[in-house]
Amino acid sequence: MRMRIALKPAELPIKPHPEPYCNGVIDLRELKKFIQSSINLNKQPIIIFGANWCPDARLLEAILQLPSVWQFLDTKCNILNIDVGDYEINTELFKYFDPEIETGIPRVFILDINGKALNIDSNDKMRTARQQSPQEIFDYFQEFIKTN
Repeated sequence: MRMRIALKPAELPIKPHPEPYCNGVIDLRELKKFIQSSINLNKQPIIIFGANWCPDARLLEAILQLPSVWQFLDTKCNILNIDVGDYEINTELFKYFDPEIETGIPRVFILDINGKALNIDSNDKMRTARQQSPQEIFDYFQEFIKTN
């Protein structure tokens, strides 16, 4: 069992929570390019589908910005936030990972260094981010991130 990093007691998500989604449309080619460039840097790609209107997506971003979480992820991962707007943009990219997905955000896909999704069965776990503690969310990411 791997050692988990604990958040410091003073680390709390900032309020108001960040709005990381910029309404940009990306295509499958750009998504694949992000994945490949991350792999080329020996970093695990993380793709997060969300929207600024979604409180769970914004809370997730605030937790990812906590110093302990950011420090852990920054050297090991590249993160791409993909805006789904009101489900009118970028949702076709869900199908790249799982053809069954239609709605529900945030969706997090943590890929290994070969570009394979490691958390396909739990990619919707952050849809309930507000019902989870910051530590539970951090633990979820630690579960799939290679530490060596």
